[in-house]
Amino acid sequence: MNEALHAIVPAGGAGSRLWPLSRRDSPKFLLDITGAGSSLLQQTVARLAPLTREGSTTVVTGVAHAAAVREQLPQVDPHSVLAEPSPRDSMAAIALAAAVIHERHGDVVVGSFPADHVVRDEDAFTSAVTEAVAVARAGYVVTIGIEPLEPSTGFGYIRTGALLDGFDSARTAVTFTEKPDVATASSYLATGEYRWNAGMFVMRTSVLLGHLEHRRPELAAGVRAIAAAWDTPQQAEVLQERWAGLEKIAIDHAIAEPVALEGGVAVVPAAMGWDDIGDFARLTSHVPCQADGAHVRGEGDVIALDSAGAVVLPGTGRTIAVLGIPDAVVVDTGDALLVTTQAHAQRVKDVVTALGEERDHLR
Repeated sequence: MNEALHAIVPAGGAGSRLWPLSRRDSPKFLLDITGAGSSLLQQTVARLAPLTREGSTTVVTGVAHAAAVREQLPQVDPHSVLAEPSPRDSMAAIALAAAVIHERHGDVVVGSFPADHVVRDEDAFTSAVTEAVAVARAGYVVTIGIEPLEPSTGFGYIRTGALLDGFDSARTAVTFTEKPDVATASSYLATGEYRWNAGMFVMRTSVLLGHLEHRRPELAAGVRAIAAAWDTPQQAEVLQERWAGLEKIAIDHAIAEPVALEGGVAVVPAAMGWDDIGDFARLTSHVPCQADGAHVRGEGDVIALDSAGAVVLPGTGRTIAVLGIPDAVVVDTGDALLVTTQAHAQRVKDVVTALGEERDHLR
């Protein structure tokens, strides 16, 4: 590449569907969920290293996690860890990073990659992002469309259109759809036109900020003002004045969906072993399967009888026995114990809500 990619890594959210492993104070992206030996955040930044030059990675996270992010990523300039005072959803986070990068480096290609995803085939990832950078130079907002393996109801979908002239695999993005029901997802897969939306976006800073100024002018103005003050003594003052008033909206709704309707979004299809590990059911693909058919990771003796497909994550050293519960989910962290089934995995976030203020320390 004749121009380095400037990587943006949004690191936010509590991963409440992975409670009690992931919590507000120790969120999913800071954890080694899969047993790889490094956190999901560290894996993300390492995966981007071949695509970026030194000093061209920016992480956006909450003030409560900024110190932990800097500790986990000593290779990232501490000034490139941008701390949000409060969550304002993905558009504000990505736009802030893009605006700060634009102030520091001018009009460059940036790519936003969530901090809490897993990619097994890193060569395929590198190839897809390399093409996305080339397409972004042509003025498109580019997203990576993951080849769907099943009619999942846990992911959004992108309908792809015609091939773009001059590129290997890039296509136009026709529409973005939120998480569909099983019947709708099955119909999508039958057409061969749809890809999973992984939330990865690549574009020039001028293109991103230009679209934002056109569609969300107040949000754009606020982000621009904060970015202009970021490397000055006025940073804290301007951030306090402007951040809380920024519109809370996802980048999909603010830019991807409306720009796609105008033909300004492209998709680079990819099969890279991607997963967002959105709940414990997704862990079956990442946690080793024992001879008894259970998926076990952690410290402790596990006995699984007639419980094929169970996910068991011991964390205290004590013995856990699962009998006659196929596809069970058992997570033991010492101060909390979760027992459910994979069919209810998406509802684990309801437990976090039910804990309430009187058990706030567990949330």
